Amino acid sequence: MSDAVGDAGFDDWLDAAAEGEADALECPEGHGSLPPRHVCPECGATDLTAVPLPDTGTIETFTVTHVPTPAFEDDAPYATAIADFGPVRITGQVVNADLETVENGLEVALEVTVSETTGERVLGFEPA
Repeated sequence: MSDAVGDAGFDDWLDAAAEGEADALECPEGHGSLPPRHVCPECGATDLTAVPLPDTGTIETFTVTHVPTPAFEDDAPYATAIADFGPVRITGQVVNADLETVENGLEVALEVTVSETTGERVLGFEPA
């Protein structure tokens, strides 16, 4: 699969997140997912509606990486977290925070940042 296909719609979503306008998709059953989906991954519904994400979410779990893969070697050490943002859970790198302050329940906001290793944009969470 080429990068263009693999990232279809993701760059647009990152642009929206950087502007504070990120949204999720919700089916009639209330299942949430992130764009660019065309089918609900939970129930198969095709009637998806864009709903704005809350301004902040809450870290549900995290891990601190000290020995990364080569794709993130210049970013280490770093924390990767899963945060609850209402209709969806999102995975991102915790940024602009001392790693010792990262904990479950920490309130965070979306922050689009750049990987030190690759120079590519990545989704991050900044303490709110």
